[in-house]
Amino acid sequence: MTAADLRAMLVAGRVTHAPGVYDPASAALAVRAGHRAVHLSGPAVSATMLGVPDLGYAPATQIADRAAVLVPALGGVPLLADADVGYDGADHAVWTALAYQRSGISGLCLDDGEDAGLSAVRIAALAEGVPGVALIARVRGGTLDEIFERCRAYAVAGADAVLPVGVPEADVGKLRAVLPGVPMVVCRSEDEAGGDRLTDAELAGFGVGLVLHPLAAVLAALRAASLAYRAIAEAGDAARVDRMPPAVLATLIDRPPAEPGGETDKIDT
Repeated sequence: MTAADLRAMLVAGRVTHAPGVYDPASAALAVRAGHRAVHLSGPAVSATMLGVPDLGYAPATQIADRAAVLVPALGGVPLLADADVGYDGADHAVWTALAYQRSGISGLCLDDGEDAGLSAVRIAALAEGVPGVALIARVRGGTLDEIFERCRAYAVAGADAVLPVGVPEADVGKLRAVLPGVPMVVCRSEDEAGGDRLTDAELAGFGVGLVLHPLAAVLAALRAASLAYRAIAEAGDAARVDRMPPAVLATLIDRPPAEPGGETDKIDT
C-alpha cells in the first residue's frame, strides 16, 4: 500500500486502528492480527533502540533505519512514522521526508513547534515536495481555540489530516464543528489512558479516520520479557510464563506476510 491508501483511510468514513510496531516480528504480528495500518513512534524507537525515555528527540535517521528493517514484514500495509527531529526548516523537512519515503514510510506525523507560521511553511513544502508521503500535522499545547486555529492553518497549508494532542475525545466534535471536512487522527497514548472514550462510530462521525496506539504493544512485550527474566532468575527457567510456542515463532519468521484482513493472516499466539 502507498500514501494514497493511507489518505483513503483518513476519509473512508470509518475508523482504522493503527497499533505501534517496533521491529520485524511485531510488524508481522500486527499484520497477521488483521491491522491495515501501523505506527512507528518516537517513544517506541527511543525505548527499543536507544534504551532511553522519549524526549521528542528520536533522530529521523534512526526512525528511517528502523522503518527500512520492518517494512518488508508488513506485506504492503502502510507505515506511519513520527517526525520530531530534522524538520527545522522547509528544506530540511523535504530532505528528511524523502529519506522517510525511501525507507518505505507511507505517512508521517509532523510535530508543530512554537512557531505556528514556520510549521505551516514546512507543511506546505512537504505537501508540494513529497506528495508520496501522507502528512498528519500533530498539534500540541495551548488552549482549545489556539489548537483549533493551528489545525486550520495546517489543513490550509496542505496537511492530509490533523492530530490534536491532549484534546479529550469528548471535545473532538468541537474541532469537527470548527473544521468541517478536515480529516482527524486520535492518539490513544498509554500515559493518557482513561477518560471518556468515544466509540468507533462516534469518532468516525466526527471525521476521525485513524486512531494510533503507539506504545501498547511495546509495553506489553517489555512486561512479558520482564516476567520471563525474573522467572529465570528465581526458578532457573521461564516455564511459569506464558510464551509464544517456538513453532509459531519459526512460522512468523519464515513465512512472508499475506494480504491483511484475511483469516489466513491470523495466528493464534
